[in-house]
Amino acid sequence: MELLIVAFGGGAGAISRFLLGAKIQHHWPSPPIPVAMLIVNILGSIGLGVFFGAMFEGIPIFEYHNPWFLLLGIGYFGAFTTFSTFSVEAITLLEQKKYPKAVYYIVLSIGGSLAGFVFGIYWFI
Repeated sequence: MELLIVAFGGGAGAISRFLLGAKIQHHWPSPPIPVAMLIVNILGSIGLGVFFGAMFEGIPIFEYHNPWFLLLGIGYFGAFTTFSTFSVEAITLLEQKKYPKAVYYIVLSIGGSLAGFVFGIYWFI
């Protein structure tokens, strides 16, 4: 049953990521850095923080029995945010020798995601 819960949340998160990313790219087709995944990852980090803060009042440990943790924490937000796409985009910028843009993208992605998570979780603690 746990696998179905994670799969359902993951499917919903992946679809949400695709739709939001496509909408952002439609409105901003040639950004200087990969802004769609930047926004998705920061929003996902804020959302995960809000979920953890509201549901658990902190970062949960060993909540694999909790269906909400499986559905949203692992499934939805795990699939909505994507470190692999961030990695591909960062390496692509480096391979294209766009070093300032690559550094800017990496710092904004990691720093923004961490700050977003902290903001989200402490919103409810």
